[in-house]
Order: sequence, then structure tokens, then C-alpha cells
Amino acid sequence: MVGFVLRRGVRIVAGAPVCLESRLPDIAEEFADAARRAGERVCYFGAETRLDDVCRDDARYSRVLLGAQPMWEPGGWTDLVAGRAAIRAQFNRARNKGVGVSRWPSERATGHPDLVRCLKEWLATRGLPPLHFLVEPATLALLEDRRVFVAERRGRVVAYLVASPIPARNGWLIEQIVRGGEAPNGTAELLVDAAMRAAADDGSDYATLGMVPLSRRANVPPFDNPVWLGTLLGWARAHGRRFYNFDGLDAFKAKFRPVRWDPVFAIARTPRFSPGMLHAVLAAFTRGSLALAVARGLAHAVAMELRGLTAAVRSRPA
Repeated sequence: MVGFVLRRGVRIVAGAPVCLESRLPDIAEEFADAARRAGERVCYFGAETRLDDVCRDDARYSRVLLGAQPMWEPGGWTDLVAGRAAIRAQFNRARNKGVGVSRWPSERATGHPDLVRCLKEWLATRGLPPLHFLVEPATLALLEDRRVFVAERRGRVVAYLVASPIPARNGWLIEQIVRGGEAPNGTAELLVDAAMRAAADDGSDYATLGMVPLSRRANVPPFDNPVWLGTLLGWARAHGRRFYNFDGLDAFKAKFRPVRWDPVFAIARTPRFSPGMLHAVLAAFTRGSLALAVARGLAHAVAMELRGLTAAVRSRPA
């Protein structure tokens, strides 16, 4: 199975083909042939080393490094926490504010109005409008095989976490941590702790918090993105914080001391990764015009800045 969206004549694939590893080279070739017959190209977004090992030395492919993904072995989580006083302090901050975490059955969590409220509160604080494709925020209608952990304070839901199974790795992807407006500091850490301990209890071998875009933590051989892309990504990291706090996300995941950081790539079936390919990839995360989505993002960021300035002025003593 290959899951993809079609944008600007490019099949943007979510990760890599789902198949036996021994079949991966043949499946990738068959998929590329099918795309070519349709007059389309292929780009694997969020591909890991399994696919990179197949394509790295093939001149028909180009690749760019997107970031890094942290990985844990849940069986070692208890010892990890025991050795990290800073993490335990965050747990205590939330518990001292009355926060408790429990796992909700999927049937209860699906579409629950308190979780929907938390999601709306969380999205209102984001610098970008909701994105789609691999970062779809609206997961509450699709929870059949997922685990949901909910943080409550004095009987009121303040945050939740959604974890999805990775059967081939006997593991879990923590794909979403949503904090409502009333969630005290340490709530997200408590949710991660609950999810990791549950994974350890059922004998899972693998857990990840997902990719950190632009992270430099992956241990990869010397690797250079195209100059134009390196310049663009460097600018995004330096100046894009009002839209997406790359460094904050990186620091949050790193403090849990992952076992390793795996590189994450975009791999295109073209000899050169072009600006047009990047345009198609970005379009996969929006609905409708990419230019319109960027304009909406800028307008949203300006509105958030004005609200912040207004609140600061009002809080000043007369």
C-alpha cells in the first residue's frame, strides 16, 4: 500500500510504501512506473532510513534532510525518569495543581465535547492555521486503534494525548499532545509519562514523539541540502518562530533523553530536488491555494501579535 496526495503533478507519499522490507525496491519501482504512465512524479515525504537505504545511491533519486525523529525503548522509561530530576519536577508541578491523567476508551474519547474544546483552545494559540496531510489536527473522529490519555484538573479536561500503533515495530507514535488554555506547566510531561508507561506495560519495543522539523540532532554522514533550500530552511528556523517554534519543540522532546535520533528525509524520484518539488510538498499540507494559505498564516500571525501587544499595554500600571 502507498498512501499519497496529488499536488502539482507530484504524488506526495506519506512516509514510504507499506510492504515487506525485502519488497521495498520492487514496490518503489512499480509505483514510480505507475506515476510516470500517468504523467506524474513521486516524492516520499517523511521517509526514514529504510527507504533511504534503497534510494541513496540511485542517481534517479534526490533527497533532502527534513529533520530528526527521537526514539525511546519504553521498557527503559522508568529508569530514565528516575535519573532525571528536572522531568520529575515537571510532573510534580502539574500534580500539585491537581492534574491527574487517565486513559479513555476510544468509544468515550471519539468526538467528546471536552476534547473538542481543548483542541479549539490549542489551535487558537498556534501561529499557523490548521495544516493537513501528516499533521492533521482533527483526529477525534478516527480513534478506533489509537490510545487516548486525558489530563483532568478538578474534574475538568485540560489536555489530552493521542498515540497511534506502529505494528511492524511493535511500538507507538505519540502523534498529538493538545493542551487547553487551563493546562498547568508539566501537564504535557505527565501525558507523555502515562503513554510511555502503558507502552512499557504491554511489552512495546519502540516509541517516538514524531519528527522535529529542521532538527540537527540526527547522526548522519556529512550531508548538504541544496544551497537554495539550506538558505530557506535556515531563514525559517531563525525567523519563523511566530509561526512554528522549531527550537522549542526540539528542546521539549530532547529533554526526555531519547535513545537515538533518526534522520527523516524527503526523497524525490528526480535527479535534482527543485523549488517546484518543494512547492508541491508544501501544497500537500494545505487545502486549496498555497499562496492563500500563506496569506492566511501571515494574517493570523499579525493578529496574534496585535492581541499580545494589546494585552501587554492593558496590563501596565496606570
